[in-house]
Amino acid sequence: MNFQIRTYQESDAPAILEIINDYILNTFHNYDYDPKTLEEVQTQFSEKLAAGFPVLIGEIGGELAGYATFGKFRAKPGYNTTIEHSIYLTAKSQNQGIGSALMKQLIAIAKNEGYHVMIAGMDSENLGSYRFHERLGFREVARFPEVAFKFERWLNLVFMQLKLD
Repeated sequence: MNFQIRTYQESDAPAILEIINDYILNTFHNYDYDPKTLEEVQTQFSEKLAAGFPVLIGEIGGELAGYATFGKFRAKPGYNTTIEHSIYLTAKSQNQGIGSALMKQLIAIAKNEGYHVMIAGMDSENLGSYRFHERLGFREVARFPEVAFKFERWLNLVFMQLKLD
């Protein structure tokens, strides 16, 4: 598959908005209830870049296929060497290799920047994401039953981690 990975530009925000809102409105993969606005996405991603966190964009045939980024895991300074990542792909871009390429580049950046652990959080029913992360070397470290509620049911959160050093 012919794809390209590059850094986020503000002109990517409308396509990212579509991806995020699809996950919010139609899946258990994102625990938000309300769709994001374009301004919220622009602000979120400009703040990530200003804080020194990467935002990688994957394109297939010149069309935005998804993104990957990481940020702080928790607020206290003791967690400063741990990051939590997000990766979202359009439905048609899944199983094309771009997710793995995005994550491998994101992991390389995290290692280069001296982070110790990368965390992935996902709904327990998101088996595609679970297997995807396993293939990248992530291992399940925690399961939190019924910590979220969406679409009139309780959801279970799974944490997986990858040691970077």
